[in-house]
Amino acid sequence: MNQPAISLEDVHLTLGSRAGDVHILRGVSLAAKAGEAIGIVGPSGSGKTSLLMVIAGLEPVSSGQITVRGTALHDKSEEALARFRRDTIGIIFQSFHLIPTLTALENVAIPMEFKGVADAIDRARTGLERVGLGHRLTHYPGQLSGGEQQRVAIARALASGAKILLADEPTGNLDQDTGQSIIDLLFDLKDREGATLLLVTHDRALAKRCGRIIEVRDGKVSEGRHG
Repeated sequence: MNQPAISLEDVHLTLGSRAGDVHILRGVSLAAKAGEAIGIVGPSGSGKTSLLMVIAGLEPVSSGQITVRGTALHDKSEEALARFRRDTIGIIFQSFHLIPTLTALENVAIPMEFKGVADAIDRARTGLERVGLGHRLTHYPGQLSGGEQQRVAIARALASGAKILLADEPTGNLDQDTGQSIIDLLFDLKDREGATLLLVTHDRALAKRCGRIIEVRDGKVSEGRHG
């Protein structure tokens, strides 16, 4: 039996606050196969983004186990988790997270340079060409449209060969037409790379493009319906 690309077993996330403990995730168990696309839906504040953050190792869980591509995250140091993210996971946020003082080419190249990739600039150029931005290599984020900035972010997420893509409302800051083109691009690249995609969205129609839908409510997950 093939090992899941992502596995969560009875994951709890509890954060302290002045009003007492806040239970963000409550006993979440989930498995995603390699190459699978899962749409994650649910009301605001239900724990959707937190689910992505624990899978990325950006938020330590209170209890339970998470395994991503055969690597257990719970016993890893912050440094080891950072290396693991760099080598394995591409994260695409609603708000792009580009470095404003770097060009599009530099924004895509810099994670690979940190990784020690010798041909980081060449790979960044190829990545930008794949997302249709070969003519925007030397432009800064402030000189790009929202859709172009998100394309840079997608190129950055994929350029170093990430096989796990975590997308948190990637079209949330884009108009409908631009958002549609970004989603088409994301699914096309996911299929070409054979990557596993977890896509958080408020848009049920978008979620239906994924093979499965997971619903998050009050920190618990259930299989959603395509209908």
